[in-house]
Amino acid sequence: MNADAITPPMSAERAQAIADSFDLRELPPDFYANPFPVYAALREREPVRHMPDGSWFLTRYADLVAVYRDAHTFSSDKKVEFTPKYGEGSPLLAHHTTSLVFNDPPLHTRVRKLIMGALTRRAIAGMEPGLVELVDRLLDRIEAQGGGDLVEDFAAAIPVEIIGNLLGVPHAERGPLREWSLAILGALEPRLTPAQEAAGNRSVVEMLNYLKGLVADRRRHPGDPEHDVLTRLIQGEDGEQLGEHELLQNCIFILNAGHETTTNLIGNALVALQEWPQQKALLLRTIGTRPDWAALEPAMSLAVDEFLRFESSNQLGNRRALRACEVGGVALPEGALVTLCIGAANRDPAVFERPDELDLTRENNRHLAFGFGIHQCAGLSLARLEGRVAIGRFLARFPEYRLTAPPMRGGRARFRGFLHAPFTLA
Repeated sequence: MNADAITPPMSAERAQAIADSFDLRELPPDFYANPFPVYAALREREPVRHMPDGSWFLTRYADLVAVYRDAHTFSSDKKVEFTPKYGEGSPLLAHHTTSLVFNDPPLHTRVRKLIMGALTRRAIAGMEPGLVELVDRLLDRIEAQGGGDLVEDFAAAIPVEIIGNLLGVPHAERGPLREWSLAILGALEPRLTPAQEAAGNRSVVEMLNYLKGLVADRRRHPGDPEHDVLTRLIQGEDGEQLGEHELLQNCIFILNAGHETTTNLIGNALVALQEWPQQKALLLRTIGTRPDWAALEPAMSLAVDEFLRFESSNQLGNRRALRACEVGGVALPEGALVTLCIGAANRDPAVFERPDELDLTRENNRHLAFGFGIHQCAGLSLARLEGRVAIGRFLARFPEYRLTAPPMRGGRARFRGFLHAPFTLA
């Protein structure tokens, strides 16, 4: 297969044409295949774009950081934005307006503190042996098959198990988690089809019904709150406890937040190495034939952060201006809805040299793939660990892997990844 076919090029004229009429609700197929030339055109000529729906679209790194820093002006609360989108009383509205990521303090502060207490450096280090065992088991299965699908057989299988372990979901009950997650997160797309809306609402209801039983069982049989996030959320801390509704909705959030983004990190990385064979060869030389994984941690960390920068799993974020303000020299009114284009900011030439090149030795990589400020991803250290172990051990085991057909993109603007990427081992 021709590796050049993975990310088709886009002419400057075509990119500018899409940028001139840019509307997140009406995106052409070639944008989904390669949005970065369009982002570059917007960043250069209209970095704070007033969108057809009245919102604002930001593509410069400095402007995103300014918004992330100012949580007093820019709210993460989505009730105003999501109520007309999902409808009053809908399961999707109830979920997405209660989860950690779409809330402001004090709810955000309480939930984040409880989650972070179970994601300490020591706790994450304690997860590594089990993660290595899981990855090696998946690699054994792939070797026996002679190949498979980078997403279904590998990338997607890892975070489901890790997050399932964090919440103590029994192994036999993890089957529906991926489908539920894809449907609920898919409903965050700028343009929501009736089928996506129905699948999202149904998945929230099914997930809540499942979690009610899991929570009731954990109340009767608590786990170790130092490692079991669900027990920690149930018991609370320093006299702070979540209500049942907050608890259940944030369990959904935890299951979803660490799932698709990490799947995309691993899948995007292994596909990108097919497009950038020199970087693959460099990483393989670094890993060597008898890898010392502890000694390799710094090099693998640089590589993982570059994969995150180059093709961020989550491409878009959102805020609402609580007062009239100015961003990037443009006046925004009170109530302005703002979309933060992480994918564009992570390729801003004002911050990154040769931004459109994959450079796995890139130092001082200040990418925004995990966000910034009070809403920076609570699970970033865990995601980095999963990326290091999964990508490193896959390459050490199968250095000659190659795609056997063009991988299938997910076709979404917010979450960038692949649904399928068939490959063989040689």
